[in-house]
Amino acid sequence: MTMTTSETWVPPSELAEQCMELYALRCPPYWGPPRRLDWPTLGGKAARAMEALGHPPMPWQRYTLDVGLEINPATGRFAYREVGLSVPRQQGKTDQILTLMLHRIMAWPRQNVVYAAQTRGMARIRWEDEFLTAMEGAPKLRGKFTTRKSNGNEAIIWTRTRSKLGITANTEKAGHGPPLDLGVIDEAFAHEDDRLEQAFSPAMLTRPMAQLWWASAGGTERSTFLNKKRRSGRELIERAWASGEWPSVAYFEWFAPDHLDRTDPATWYSCMPALGHTVTEDVVRGELERLDVAEFDRAYLNRTRKHTPPEDPNVPKAQWPKVMDEESRPVRDVAFAVDVSPLRDWASIASASRRPDGRIHLEVVERRPGTDWVTAALERLAELWRPVVVTLDAKGPVGSLVNDLADIGISVSEDPEHPERGDLLIPRTGDVVAACGQLADAIRQGTVVHVDQGPLTTAVNGARTRPLGDAWAWHRRNAQTDITPLVAVTLARWALLARLPAIDDPYDPVANVW
Repeated sequence: MTMTTSETWVPPSELAEQCMELYALRCPPYWGPPRRLDWPTLGGKAARAMEALGHPPMPWQRYTLDVGLEINPATGRFAYREVGLSVPRQQGKTDQILTLMLHRIMAWPRQNVVYAAQTRGMARIRWEDEFLTAMEGAPKLRGKFTTRKSNGNEAIIWTRTRSKLGITANTEKAGHGPPLDLGVIDEAFAHEDDRLEQAFSPAMLTRPMAQLWWASAGGTERSTFLNKKRRSGRELIERAWASGEWPSVAYFEWFAPDHLDRTDPATWYSCMPALGHTVTEDVVRGELERLDVAEFDRAYLNRTRKHTPPEDPNVPKAQWPKVMDEESRPVRDVAFAVDVSPLRDWASIASASRRPDGRIHLEVVERRPGTDWVTAALERLAELWRPVVVTLDAKGPVGSLVNDLADIGISVSEDPEHPERGDLLIPRTGDVVAACGQLADAIRQGTVVHVDQGPLTTAVNGARTRPLGDAWAWHRRNAQTDITPLVAVTLARWALLARLPAIDDPYDPVANVW
């Protein structure tokens, strides 16, 4: 399932700069709106409610409160009727939700606040064991509220305002009854449809300051409600940053794209806003060791957990780490290959070169969104390295670049028996099949090395194969991730070994540089 309108989305630098300047927030959301400084906000008052609970807001919590509770100066009402919050586990989401609800019942009279989780039973557990316990344990709140615990009629009632915080079930009838001022849908990943939102909405129509907040970590392919909300939220944010016109829906998502290495702390710091505050690297590392990778990705990188097909026996995943050599470097004669994903949203250039010990060094030279950068990048690489050969699978998506490469002098040799350096070599279907099998054998036999690049390792781990006669080839459309790095190194290795014997003029790129 594609979770965004464009895999090429890059969070605007303006958002990161503002988050750092206003909140010292070093981990801005991947999708999120800016704080409009000329609009007032109730975020500061909500933050004081969090302080009363004994938990001063972390930078990400203050940012989302300030933006989510902005007031439109033209109407005097909340700028956002709906606020979505998609953030990994253990980041302080529960404190944020309680703060939001507590502020509402403290601030206005006769407010009706309703909280919903996966089930009514789960909502009751969280309401009593976490929300009520936190309020009863806060000295500044003692004596200012009463509690009603009778089953089906649970409520925390703020004495001065007579506003109440209750719970509801995840049913079509949820929210039926008195008008609703604040509805909160928690653990949205567990909701398989939008029945709860559809039940809340009519009860909020007549309330001028009504808001619907939903919150969740990543879900699975069956998380219909969450996946729809994330998809629409991303689209809204991308359009709003492009147009400068902000809708009545605010959406915040902290997320680690699939190409980022789950084992790298830099990846964690890019999507866990509580890391370094209430969460430590050791805690995250422990979760990585304890959980299977798909669940770790869902819970802590906020990725959608997808159905995992059976292992493909053709892909040598287990042997891949054994041929890693971080000290390896490309030497002398180099072959380049380029590949493009089926949707043309990613392209990769890879290299292969033979080391003095006879092993083939494989490396992803460049991987970027789109395809408009490929020709210029190959032109620069050809000038610097004067490669043995450049190759691509013309029957795949990358075939559209053949004419562009010819325009810069990278074309098929007019004399195949006597090729020149830098000529384009286009494999036949049988060559592609052979290249795939040869790379798998080379990995198992230890005759190739790589430098442990995240995109390439991710491609190996997510690769699938398709049968071609009695053999097989990489399956671009059935892969679990972008495999252009893997396809590119496969073809680069094949082209190097196929063409190197015909090239008799050794070339030293270092001499060209100096």
